[in-house]
Amino acid sequence: MIVTTKEDLESLKEIGHICALARDEMAKATKVGITTLELDMIGKKILEDHGAMSAPIGEYDFPGYTCISINDVVAHGIPSEYKIKEGDKVNIDVSASKNGFFGDTGLTLNVPPTTEKQDLLKKVAKEAMYKSIEKAVPGTMSNNLGRAIFNESRKHGFNVIRNLTGHGVGKSLHDNPENIFNYNERRGAVLLKEGHVLAIETFISEKDDYVEEYEDGWTLKTPNLNHVYQFEHTVVVTSDGSLILTLGEEDDFFDPVED
Repeated sequence: MIVTTKEDLESLKEIGHICALARDEMAKATKVGITTLELDMIGKKILEDHGAMSAPIGEYDFPGYTCISINDVVAHGIPSEYKIKEGDKVNIDVSASKNGFFGDTGLTLNVPPTTEKQDLLKKVAKEAMYKSIEKAVPGTMSNNLGRAIFNESRKHGFNVIRNLTGHGVGKSLHDNPENIFNYNERRGAVLLKEGHVLAIETFISEKDDYVEEYEDGWTLKTPNLNHVYQFEHTVVVTSDGSLILTLGEEDDFFDPVED
């Protein structure tokens, strides 16, 4: 989507804020002993209290209001009675719609105690997202966003998932451009214009570079059950740089990290 009116931008800002609020409240509640279903209910309540509709349910009939992926589950984790444990990797992905506009955001948490590798994977995934966002300016090709993600990943000895991508968002959950890869894929790349609305999303892996669908028809894992770290913001491309629509207000989950 390319946003052209102030009214549409305000609607995008509203749903972006709602998604960020649900994401952050779920993140704050992520502690040892809570179930992923209980976390999902926190997200459900916030979305409904603000008049928003869960996109996974509304668009795909997903069995949860949000996606919560634990440890070797990379994406599309189904909320369940699983209780969070010490050392878990927890990914929270929230997407929703209101008044015909969509927002999409996600983060990955490590439940203490953590390992050095867990901490580094999280740092690299978050930093790669911000480096990609910096490239999202009018006149650049969308593959440059993927190049930034890939370079940050390889600098630290990690890999990227090639069959999960960021994407356009706005009037639909998956809008044009169809894919923003985590690597420099020129085929299908588009010239970014002012007003382009993008979900910039990183998938940083220990080693594997693709995921497979498991028996439940939703859950995605890598062949060797690697842990993968995902971060995601919805942004609008502007002449002054990207406007991030899914920033939180009272937390530091998305503070840029230092090298």
